[in-house]
Amino acid sequence: MTARSEDGRPTLEDVAAFAGVSRSTASRALNDDTYVSARSREKVLAAARDLGYSPNQAARSLVTRRTGAIAVVLSEPEARLLDDPYRTAVMRAGYRELADVGCQMVLIFSDTREDLTRTVRFLEGGHVDGVLVFAPHRSDPLPRALRLLRVPVVFGGQAADLRRGVHVVDFDNEGGARLAVSHLVAAGRRRIATIAGPQDQSAPIDRLAGWRATLVDAGLDPEGLAEESDFTLAGGARAMAALLERAPDLDAVFVASDMMAVGALRTLSSAGRTIPADVAVVSFDDNATLAPAMTPPLTSVHQDPREQVHAMVETLVNLLDGQDLKPRRQILPVSLAVRESS
Repeated sequence: MTARSEDGRPTLEDVAAFAGVSRSTASRALNDDTYVSARSREKVLAAARDLGYSPNQAARSLVTRRTGAIAVVLSEPEARLLDDPYRTAVMRAGYRELADVGCQMVLIFSDTREDLTRTVRFLEGGHVDGVLVFAPHRSDPLPRALRLLRVPVVFGGQAADLRRGVHVVDFDNEGGARLAVSHLVAAGRRRIATIAGPQDQSAPIDRLAGWRATLVDAGLDPEGLAEESDFTLAGGARAMAALLERAPDLDAVFVASDMMAVGALRTLSSAGRTIPADVAVVSFDDNATLAPAMTPPLTSVHQDPREQVHAMVETLVNLLDGQDLKPRRQILPVSLAVRESS
């Protein structure tokens, strides 16, 4: 007769007895050890499935030295993150991609100095196997603090001023801006303004650079046609109003995010500008719940958060498997989804 756990759930001994193997063989099979025959592995897995056996994670961790958990760290204020459709998509993608490789996501918001201390202490405490980090601000101390961790770390987007020795997966932000502005130039637009994102972040810096370089290459003057904002709807509306006041003859605007573009569209409509006849609008992100649903639907540079998170998880899993990967910056391609706004 086999032993049962105190709460009546099947134990490893139950599985071993049901499969007709030793306890050690059952343990090796469930931990995917190579020193188990295919026949024994099949018998053990079938027994575990039939009995409804779930391994004790604490005991299993002692064998595998894995927790089965991955931290996703977002270094932004919690309120802003939850209101940002792109970051929401990142969190959703993180959960799904990690679930697909059998890992639990531990979501961490790290904004203040106190958050930084708690985050580093938690990550150093052996609670997770690895870390996926989204820390867009160049002045953020978090990326530098995480370099000392004993667990592998992969960054989503350029990590502050860390240019070497880190694994980074990013989108081609400058190339996407060039696509957007080239589209407007080809459509005959000549006074092409931009609403840029915060210039303490790498992605909006690159998007602004792409806008400027494309105008210069086309022989157009960018002077006075850029306005910085904060990736919010209200910020996009304010920036558009400032641009109209400063350059009332503008005939197009490249906006660094879909959310800001929504605010820009409202300002243009209130000012009596017809889109795209008077002002063409192109944005960045191609968020599935925003860009196609606007009036008119937004032309937007397409980037899929799940592609980025998938590449980050793939890199992290390879590191956890002991592969000797040289740190590199992986740049994912973007495309332009053309709709009625341009």
